[in-house]
Amino acid sequence: MRDILDLETFPIDRPGTPEWEALVARCRTDLAEQGMFNLDGLMHPTVAAQEALDMASQFDTEAFLHEREHNIYFLKSLPDLPADHPALTRFRTSNRTLCADQIPHSALIQLYEWPEFAQFLAATMDMPKLYPMQDHMARVNVMSYDAGQTLNWHFDRSEFTTTLLLQSPDHGGAFEYRTDLRSKDDPNYDGVAQMLQVQDDQVQSLTLSPGTLNVFRGRNTAHRVTTVQGETSRVIAVFSYFEQPDVTFSPEERQGFYGRAE
Repeated sequence: MRDILDLETFPIDRPGTPEWEALVARCRTDLAEQGMFNLDGLMHPTVAAQEALDMASQFDTEAFLHEREHNIYFLKSLPDLPADHPALTRFRTSNRTLCADQIPHSALIQLYEWPEFAQFLAATMDMPKLYPMQDHMARVNVMSYDAGQTLNWHFDRSEFTTTLLLQSPDHGGAFEYRTDLRSKDDPNYDGVAQMLQVQDDQVQSLTLSPGTLNVFRGRNTAHRVTTVQGETSRVIAVFSYFEQPDVTFSPEERQGFYGRAE
């Protein structure tokens, strides 16, 4: 993995050593205090750039164009709110997606299937173990955002999201987030509405560099990627692991996410 990752700076390949334990402790602290941690340059930037270049033609010819309107909850309605409540403001999201079965020989798949990577992620999230998905399409997805495309405001369904940026756009494409906007016991609908109306001074912005691993606690932290501008796409990989083995999507879920069931 040393030809793919900077394992001198980030000793993911040495579980149980003092260096590995120190890195895990740092990541746990960042997750607790900031809701995320970043390993800037975990993947060698030259490798990240080559991955994006290798997929460029596939994005033009094979990718699924995913366009939809949604609110921050990805739900049609909420029983607690009237349909015109500003917390239910609708936005547009658009990107192109490649699935794991379309990039079988990529460095991303090699990293995803490397046991030490899942072991490290589980330790940072304070989980006993994480398992790769058995779903041949969903286990690794790569999203491309061209000029005018964006991932709009939302809460994640899962507790953690694991991404690795491959390519930055010329302009735009910043990661914006509002930490702990809601909680398990308090949906804070008025606070959500204020943020969506640009009346919240606690929204933060982060610009990642190619090769950066980002692990983000997004279930209660609202976040988005701002609209991409310029000729260079924003390209990012999403790794999906679960606390139980053998997780797959249904054919209906694959059809909805990727435009094909198999």
